[in-house]
Amino acid sequence: MIYLTRHEHFNAAHKLYNTNWSPEKNEEVFGKCANANWHGHNYDLMVTVKGEINQETGFLMDVKVLSKIIQEYVCEHLDHRNLNLDVPFLQGKLPSTENVAVAIWHQIVPHLPEGVKLHRIRLYETPRIGVDYYGE
Repeated sequence: MIYLTRHEHFNAAHKLYNTNWSPEKNEEVFGKCANANWHGHNYDLMVTVKGEINQETGFLMDVKVLSKIIQEYVCEHLDHRNLNLDVPFLQGKLPSTENVAVAIWHQIVPHLPEGVKLHRIRLYETPRIGVDYYGE
């Protein structure tokens, strides 16, 4: 089994705000992230796939294909967008780093070639805050 990771980047705005809570409760739980005027992050995304090396190519998969999948189904939808308002696959979800990582997983899985499995989504919201998601 071999693991291949592709690193991508996108910028996006969001706010963390639970509409079922009072403004005071949102401020208590989310702090500055509940700002009514939004705030932005420079996200770093690492997508790791796994499988067996193809003996004819020496690859698990063509990394250009992996990059194209990530760009087309993830980054083009998230980059320079408002995660609360502009991204159909995040509608109805609080766009925490955790929820964004899970949503990215579901965007990528259907597009991987046969024999290649998604192993991990690693998403950094800041250089010091990130999550890892390994599927259901």
